[in-house]
Amino acid sequence: MSVLSWPLTARSLPWRDRLPSLGTALSLLVVGLVLVAAIAPGLLTDRSPTAIDLHSTLLAPSWQHPFGTDDAGRDLLTRVIHGSRQSLAIGLGATALAFLIAAVLGFTAALSGGVVDAVITRVIEVAFAFPALLLGLLVITIRGPSLATEIVAVGIGSAPGYARMVRGQVLAVRQAGFMEAASALGHRRFPIWRRHLFPNAMRPLVAVVTLGIGQSIVWASGLSFLGLGVPPPSPEWGALLDAGRLHITTSWWLEILPGLVIVLVALSVTALGRTLQNRLGGASR
Repeated sequence: MSVLSWPLTARSLPWRDRLPSLGTALSLLVVGLVLVAAIAPGLLTDRSPTAIDLHSTLLAPSWQHPFGTDDAGRDLLTRVIHGSRQSLAIGLGATALAFLIAAVLGFTAALSGGVVDAVITRVIEVAFAFPALLLGLLVITIRGPSLATEIVAVGIGSAPGYARMVRGQVLAVRQAGFMEAASALGHRRFPIWRRHLFPNAMRPLVAVVTLGIGQSIVWASGLSFLGLGVPPPSPEWGALLDAGRLHITTSWWLEILPGLVIVLVALSVTALGRTLQNRLGGASR
């Protein structure tokens, strides 16, 4: 066999072709910086996010204050860095809660069938008909604004969409040929589910959950912008937008710069989710 006819496999490809793309590398860099800011903000800034300096109020971005200052003289970049912990906690917590609810409903409906499947499916469809933001507002109205409430609100609002995907994925795997073959060989139902159904159904959904983290951060920021999120003086990103809207006509940086951070982080997490989705072979439903 000649060199030109040698089949190209993942191992035979040059190492450069297996490197992440530029977009993926930049997304990893952004997400890495956010993780550092959330875990150890002191590595990125030595200022306090709540230190008030009335002699430095509403300063435009400069070398000393790259993101400017707010109406209390607090360094905005410092507040964005410290706020990443709460924003990331909301994104991860809300997505985890939503997927937990979705997994229980989706697996129960798909594996039970009959009346149970019909009832759960109708409940999911009714909940899915309501906008996620409306469900979040309902939860916050009942419990009152706080970090935990915001996580619960965004999680419940996101759960119906995930539940539909979980149910569809489980049904697709359950009807696959290898499942029928395992059953025909005499294997019991629960070992088949544990060894074949759950891993194959969950693998493509991991990428979907990753995509949901960025969406949860954006939704939580929207709730905080409406004054229904973490109360001030929290540096959570949506709360920064809510505080800055009073000065949007005179101090543009209070809205634009935190908003760009939210968009950049959401796009980066989404890009990583898409990359993971392509690697795992999952597809959005």
